[in-house]
Amino acid sequence: MSELLAVSPLEEEGPLSRKNLLNMLLERESSMTTCLGNGILLPHLKLPIKRSYIFAVGRCADGLEYEGLKEYREIRLIFLLLASEEEDSYLNVLAALGRIFHDNVLVDKLTATTTLESFRDQTKMCFGGVIGRKQELEPKPDNFNQLVLRESIKIAKGVRCTSLMVFGDVFPKGVELDSETTEDFNTILVTQSASESPTQEGFPDSFIQVKSFSGNRLSQMRSAILIGLTRGILQYDERVCCIGGLAKSERFDSIVVVDIKEEFQAVFNKQSDMLPSCVKPEVMERVLAIATELAVEGREGKPVGCIFVLGDADDLKPFIKPLILNPFYGYRDEDRNILNPFMDETVKEYSSIDGAFIVRGDGVLLSAGSLIHAPDYQHELPSGLGTRHAAGAAISLAADCISIIVSASTGQVTLFRRGQLLPIIEKSIRGAP
Repeated sequence: MSELLAVSPLEEEGPLSRKNLLNMLLERESSMTTCLGNGILLPHLKLPIKRSYIFAVGRCADGLEYEGLKEYREIRLIFLLLASEEEDSYLNVLAALGRIFHDNVLVDKLTATTTLESFRDQTKMCFGGVIGRKQELEPKPDNFNQLVLRESIKIAKGVRCTSLMVFGDVFPKGVELDSETTEDFNTILVTQSASESPTQEGFPDSFIQVKSFSGNRLSQMRSAILIGLTRGILQYDERVCCIGGLAKSERFDSIVVVDIKEEFQAVFNKQSDMLPSCVKPEVMERVLAIATELAVEGREGKPVGCIFVLGDADDLKPFIKPLILNPFYGYRDEDRNILNPFMDETVKEYSSIDGAFIVRGDGVLLSAGSLIHAPDYQHELPSGLGTRHAAGAAISLAADCISIIVSASTGQVTLFRRGQLLPIIEKSIRGAP
């Protein structure tokens, strides 16, 4: 870290000198590791500096030696992040970096470089969102794909779609579309990989990352539309033409037109109903990602079921009480925020505890292992949904909140809003390719 500080625009003397910052970083590392896994170390601090951010990236081919800990010997990349205390987007930046560095393909590209110049170039492309894209663009679509694309444009225009959603995992090396044929639409690229990104000028207008482990491709589509709505990329009263296919098949094979209002009207009556006013879109997106990973991976190979409740602390307080000592009590808001990528493993570890995670609208984890005792939920739930789903439905009706439930038995992920159910990931995904 001293080498990364040496190339950063910092003071030589004073409280923000490189020597003092190194001591602060090491002190923080001793109390809470900044290892992200995947060979990445992400040391970070908030400081009273004039710049919004200072970034420094380094590679260590032989790993690090730190207090004899094995996990540091596996470190291959160090990303130093220093942020201004006044910078409100700090946790969002950390969350974005966490998503990027969980991409094995991207990390392999950075660690495989052989010279400083190539490492610098790959790093620039990585954080510009175009790593390896210009050199590895997919050849122009064959006649079959061209036909599907032409017909999808005709369908989209015929039914008055305003957005075109393309599922990019069909092409492992990137999607290439004719921007002139899509200029009448809001184009959205949906992929599982954080390194999948805009491949050409004019396409796409927006980018949504949605992991999908289900054989049912509609699950990924529903999640992408939900995220698009909360971000404001999509509007509640529009139609979307979705073009997709089997992952890595290099062939489009399906065209689906979604009337968003009809698809979501059982849960949301209007766009302003989608999220409680206090819940940030990026918080719900992060919780959905963690819930999806838990649904598929479980914990140590065992199925895990859990509940996340997102809302205002004061609204939720009458309907929850602790089952155990709160593991998040006493930590700084920044350290227990679900947008912080270092919270992923903590949340997954505590997911095996009975009870719910209570998440404040800005992402701060208020408690784990909380009992929900909302008023009785009178509606009938679909067959196979038990007490965990009933509790999530009940509190979503009693308070202005959203509950997200992971089923231990089926791997289904379900969202409840105002007592109404919205399946995010369908049943029977365990063992799916």
